[in-house]
Amino acid sequence: MSKIYYSPSHEYIIVDGDTGLIGITDYAQKELGNVVYVDLPEEGDEVVAGEEFGAIESVKAASDLISPVSGEVIEANENLVDNPGAINQDAMGTWIIKVKIADPAELDSLLDEAAYKELCH
Repeated sequence: MSKIYYSPSHEYIIVDGDTGLIGITDYAQKELGNVVYVDLPEEGDEVVAGEEFGAIESVKAASDLISPVSGEVIEANENLVDNPGAINQDAMGTWIIKVKIADPAELDSLLDEAAYKELCH
């Protein structure tokens, strides 16, 4: 069964076994406005918890994407190259990268849904 964790920088990770789907939260996409570009890492790239793995641009702003965990990128969502606005339509259902999680203990430092909602208020 998958479990969702949230980072204070407004990324989520949906964890299933040792893989995770990382994207931005609905709150983040609302703050950004219309997403026009997503800078994706390459398959095989390493990501580090708390460090940038790409960027997202909207008509209002550009923002770094911060990885909630360390690991290896096993897939980037190439659909976002031609359709970055998919994030605005369904942020929680539109992942940006899929990673193989290097250290599951890093998930313990992330927020659950209740704590994340509290952060956003």
